[in-house]
Amino acid sequence: MPGQPRLTERRASIRVDDVDDGALRTLAGDAGSPDPLVALRAVAQMRRELDRHEATVVRRARNANASWQLIALCLGVTKQAVHKKYGRA
Repeated sequence: MPGQPRLTERRASIRVDDVDDGALRTLAGDAGSPDPLVALRAVAQMRRELDRHEATVVRRARNANASWQLIALCLGVTKQAVHKKYGRA
């Protein structure tokens, strides 16, 4: 689409914005642990890491002039929801 900012690079990276792919894979493996406490700790840590990463990527998209509507579309939420969560107060 002409005029639309690129939101992804052509080459994939193992490490993006301080999110280590190996660490996420380890946490995902731990989330499947038969020990429910190990699984819960892994799920909680993955949620924190992914929330932090999402905030970073939203900020990068806005810096690349992506609209709130486009960001919301990519995240599968409404424009209002993403603006409320990440917009300036």
